[in-house]
Amino acid sequence: MKRLLHTPLALLVWRIALLYAALMLCRAAFWVYNAALLGPPEWSELGQLVAGSLKFDTASVVYADGVFILLSLLPLHLRERRWYRGMLFWYYVIVNAVLIAAANLADTVYFRYTQKRFTADEIFFADNDNSLQLAGKFMAENWYLVLLWAGLVALLAWGYRRRTHEESVFSRGWAYYAGGTAVFALAAGLSVAGMRGGMTRMTRPITLSNAMLYTADSGKANLILSNPFCILRTIGSAGSVKYRKYFTPEELPQRFTPVHQPADSAAVDLTGRNVMIFIMESMSAEHSAFLHPELYADLPEKGFTPFLDSLMRNGLTFKRMYANGSRSIQAMPSVLGSIPSFRTPFVLMPQSLGESRQLPAMLADKGYATAFFCGSERGSMGFGAYARSAGVERLVSREDYEAKHGTRDFDGYWGIWDEEFLQFTGEELTAMPEPFFAALFTLSSHHPFVVPEKYAATLPEGYTRIHKGVAYDDRAFRLFFQRFGGEEWFRRTIFVFVADHVSSEKFAEETRSYPGNMHIIGFIYTPDGALRGEVGEITQQLDIMPTLLGLTGNREPYFAFGRDVLNEPQRPRWSVSYDGRFRALTGEGAIVLDDSDMNVQECPATPAADSLAQNFRALVQQYYTHIEKKSYTAND
Repeated sequence: MKRLLHTPLALLVWRIALLYAALMLCRAAFWVYNAALLGPPEWSELGQLVAGSLKFDTASVVYADGVFILLSLLPLHLRERRWYRGMLFWYYVIVNAVLIAAANLADTVYFRYTQKRFTADEIFFADNDNSLQLAGKFMAENWYLVLLWAGLVALLAWGYRRRTHEESVFSRGWAYYAGGTAVFALAAGLSVAGMRGGMTRMTRPITLSNAMLYTADSGKANLILSNPFCILRTIGSAGSVKYRKYFTPEELPQRFTPVHQPADSAAVDLTGRNVMIFIMESMSAEHSAFLHPELYADLPEKGFTPFLDSLMRNGLTFKRMYANGSRSIQAMPSVLGSIPSFRTPFVLMPQSLGESRQLPAMLADKGYATAFFCGSERGSMGFGAYARSAGVERLVSREDYEAKHGTRDFDGYWGIWDEEFLQFTGEELTAMPEPFFAALFTLSSHHPFVVPEKYAATLPEGYTRIHKGVAYDDRAFRLFFQRFGGEEWFRRTIFVFVADHVSSEKFAEETRSYPGNMHIIGFIYTPDGALRGEVGEITQQLDIMPTLLGLTGNREPYFAFGRDVLNEPQRPRWSVSYDGRFRALTGEGAIVLDDSDMNVQECPATPAADSLAQNFRALVQQYYTHIEKKSYTAND
């Protein structure tokens, strides 16, 4: 046993455990120092807070000590040399003194002023003549944190157990190299998993917004986070808040404001109804024969969304609905929060954890139960984390489905097949108190473009690889409506259907370039026919939240970059996006602003278009102004 405790692997585990302890001590100091801002943690949420903290601490440890971990397990006798062990000791002490102890204790003071963790932005910002002077001043004012830092460094140095004689569990010869290589490979794999936050197919590298998976409070999300994760994960977005200010603070809201003042009455009043939003994977407008009849006039297969087309004919259809981005993660804030993504997807920016009042939160304050459904693993792709930050109380995922229905309906790639997960969602909605807000993200109409075996021979082949999957999802929605159409809650629900973005698989030539490559399916359906008709003007995902607030009787000011299609005729009718340049698609054409100096590159030559271009400049300035302030409410 003594020999096992002295092996390189056992000593490494001990040294890594010390880092977790140091991070937790830093977190305790962070909370004590900022308790008035963060509020007391409830006993019921401690388990989730700790679980989230361990995930981000794991990423921080690997970011800081990944090289140390691998060098400690190098399957060579070189590591037994005295100079080599000395090098590892000083690496461990110095790197962790800076990246683990100093960075996290700096957070303790910094958070009070900025309401955010120390990120890569601050490294660039610190390039000033008085940076060292300011650092010295803060250290003097917070001398007790400097003492804590010294204590943590001493703990790491003392706890390293430098004088312990290492003994390999493997004997000399081939066993030493083979066994050491196996351990080295395992450590490398676990390090990559720790850095990413998991290693399943559905896992994307975790970002700062993933902290919202463990708490609905953005303040406590900052408590969960740790460094160096926050610094290294935001290097790519450092400096992204830099923008040109065309208008004075007084003139800016006259050009464009994201603050809405609702009218006393609405064109259509559906106050108190449930709201169900289906965010549909890759549902391009070209999949629909109703939206694009000309594409299928001379073809044997007349589109791939016959059921959705039937709903569009009996609902309020946005015939020119455009996505505000080209990625799924950009659709979430556009639809639920009316917040676009420009240079960097909004949810990947550290500023996304700022205060907001998005659609789920506003409806929750009116007594709505809130839920977000996605058939992938909990936490995958960042969807659930963003839903929590938007005010959703309950997340329902693959794990919840399999707890009730077993594992047989996993598609082998992304999550539960959409047909079965939609049926499960209906069961859950039937049990939810009313009124409720729910959103669901579909998965099946996606690469690798497979459908359940039972439908492989019956669904239309289509003209691209995705068409069979689109037809499968259309059928899944038909079965959902057939099963739950007689329920009382169903008849009292506003159903919104909107794609996240255009499919990667293009059929029509016009969808291969802008603006066709942003044209998506989008419509609202009410079972009793309260909403019917067609909206022919330009609409966008950003318009969904304002329109739903108008329909559900909201009378309080709110923050949104879109417009209430039914009640705000004075706001610009456009769809904004970014693809290396800022674009605003209008009924007359596209306004395109260069990313560097924001000069108009393409614009209809009319006075009205010139005024609209100025308004678009103002929208971009408003966006980055609020990103800079990390605040997305009507109160600022």
